[in-house]
Amino acid sequence: MSAEKRNALGKGLSALLNDSASVMPNKNNNTGGQLSESSALGSIGEVKLSEIEVNPFQPRTEFDEQALSDLAASIKLQGLIQPITVRRINAHKYQLISGERRLRASKLAGLVQIPAYIRTANDQQMLEMALIENIQREDLNAIEVALSFQRMIDELKLKQEELGGRVSKNRSTVTNYLRLLKLPPTIQISLRDGEISMGHAKALLSVDNPATQLYIHQKIVKEGLSVRKVEELVREIQYAPEKKEGKQPEQLPYRIQKVQDDLASKFSTKVKVKVNAQGNGSIEIPFLSEDDLGRILEMLDW
Repeated sequence: MSAEKRNALGKGLSALLNDSASVMPNKNNNTGGQLSESSALGSIGEVKLSEIEVNPFQPRTEFDEQALSDLAASIKLQGLIQPITVRRINAHKYQLISGERRLRASKLAGLVQIPAYIRTANDQQMLEMALIENIQREDLNAIEVALSFQRMIDELKLKQEELGGRVSKNRSTVTNYLRLLKLPPTIQISLRDGEISMGHAKALLSVDNPATQLYIHQKIVKEGLSVRKVEELVREIQYAPEKKEGKQPEQLPYRIQKVQDDLASKFSTKVKVKVNAQGNGSIEIPFLSEDDLGRILEMLDW
């Protein structure tokens, strides 16, 4: 990648997302604050919700329904305090750059139009801004961060050092997140759902055998092991296997384990496959709510 291209991409948020305190609303007396076709790009104006389409590059897939309801209630009382950011597609169509939670909550609150910053951005800049904005969120889980990092590497053609500079992380931090994607899908889902921590996952990454990773993960979930306990268990298994306490459960054949991991990845939940000596078995697909059950049934074309 040339220096000129890197510099252009590096502008990212700084060039395309001005500080909110330095931008004043561009009001139009004829439209009640709504943007006219001749409104200057880079201004703030009221944009109809019906004219905003979601960001196709949005890396975030999980939105807490209760948190959205709480935000919607706040917006009903006080209005939307922080504008969303969009890019103009044409006179009556905009594409969201950042602020999908605010957009969703505004729809729940029944708003017809909301304040928005209007920016210019091509597809590559859209992807970069969406990824960086999400990475900087405090509530983003480790797997979402890792997937965002991987997308930036794959789609923006960045090296790890360049990526670290773009998101203000050192290379070792970037590497640690990317390594999470090497864990079995079942463990990735557990990390995403908060059953285990980043510390647990890092300890599991020091184990080469996926079957052993899954065995230790099972103990973490069942026994509530601390990160320190997991690190001790890993050392015990790696360096003194003859002394490890307890008997490891029989591992699934590789083919069945792969089926279980593939199903877990497909349904985004911890699928459990059981097989007995006669070859009979069952598949368990847990769900968290009626909505989650509906999602799974829809995937099964039920």
